[in-house]
Formats: sequence, C-alpha cells, structure tokens
Amino acid sequence: MNKPGLRHMKREATASALADAAFALALEKGPDGFVVEEIVQRAGYSRRTFANYYSCKEEAVAAAAINFKGAEEVIEWIEALDEEMSPLDSLYQLLKMQMTTEHFHKLRQLVQLSKQHPTLELYILSALHGLQRDAQEMLAKLSRGRHPEGYTHLLTGAVYGAILPLLDGSLNVRLPDHPVVDTEDAVTFEQYLDTMFSYLRQGF
Repeated sequence: MNKPGLRHMKREATASALADAAFALALEKGPDGFVVEEIVQRAGYSRRTFANYYSCKEEAVAAAAINFKGAEEVIEWIEALDEEMSPLDSLYQLLKMQMTTEHFHKLRQLVQLSKQHPTLELYILSALHGLQRDAQEMLAKLSRGRHPEGYTHLLTGAVYGAILPLLDGSLNVRLPDHPVVDTEDAVTFEQYLDTMFSYLRQGF
C-alpha cells in the first residue's frame, strides 16, 4: 500500500477514535456534561489534533454515526462490485452492510440524544446526510453515465429517508437482537428492507 493510503487510514483511525470517545462521554454524562479536554484525554490525542478534525464536541459526537465496524469490508465490496448490477440492487446490498445491529443501535442512541439536546440535531443530520451522499457518489460512479444524475439522488434520498422513521421509533421494526416477546407486532428489519425495496422496484 502506498504512503497516501497509509496516511488516509491513519486519519480515519484518529477521527474514529475521537468520535468514539465523544460518543461514549455523551452517553455517560450527557452532551452538556463534558468538555473537549475529556475527549482528547480518553482518546489519547491532543486538543490541537481534535481541532484538526472537529469544530466542537457536538460534531465529534455526531461523527459516530458514520463510523462503523466493517467499513473496510464495505470499501472492498464496492471496489469489487459488478458494474452491471442495477443501482437499486447495489444500494440494497450497501445498506445491509452498513446497517449492522451495532451501528443501528448507535444511530438510534444519537437520535435520542438529539431529542434531549437539540444542539446535536444539526450535526447528526449532517452526519446522516454524509452516509447518503457517499451512497449517491458510489451509484453515480458505478452508473458511468447510464443513469441521469437526478436518478441516483432520488434513489438514495428515498432509501435513506425511509431509514429515519426506524431511528426515531416512528415505525415498529424489530432488530435482530430484540426479544420477540417485547416486539410481537413488529416486522423484522430484514422484512422492512425487503418491503421498502419491493416498493421501489414496482413503483408507487
């Protein structure tokens, strides 16, 4: 691997460590219960390093929304994608890889934190938009001009927009590790995804 690749990996690791520390502190003490100095102490970096990545602690907390285990596998999968796969099928596979149970719980916790502390909401929405933007860029690259740019924007907007009601609890959807007895009337996350993509394939 070349040096630019190594530098990029190091930057990603530093950003993730700072975000994870900020997120953990937000859960433990609430978003207003800690300062940046505690983040850098927990993550093992300097305040100057923090300033190179985030403008404030709220931005660092929200960045946890785009940090998830398995990101390397997602990158490898994207690089090996069959360009003949339809944009919808590509997006379906990407979403299943991104939305692991652990990552989904983290997103839900962030949304709950934003309800209690509105200052977080703007940063969390920005982070979620980043996930959607990355997916749109992936589809645009794969399409090689075969689909209008507006099509990939519309598709990713519809899919990631359909995830938001799961994060704020508007829809009764059971994640893999939820006890069935507690959510008897809920559909599973897999069922929800299949239904959502079925609507998109058939048209509304």
